[in-house]
Amino acid sequence: MRIILDEERCQGHGRCYSLAPDLFDADDRGHCVLLVDTVPEGREAAALSGVENCPELALTIEKD
Repeated sequence: MRIILDEERCQGHGRCYSLAPDLFDADDRGHCVLLVDTVPEGREAAALSGVENCPELALTIEKD
């Protein structure tokens, strides 16, 4: 499972990195930065939560 970020859509609401700080972080403007290429085993639910809570739909999941 991979997380895909559309940087142009991200508005920096911060929900993703608030919900899963081990998978998402923020740049100096507060916009999302992915910390992983592939979601680690056992962190799938956290990844989905971060993706589903993005109000700008800037994040999506790609399943292997």
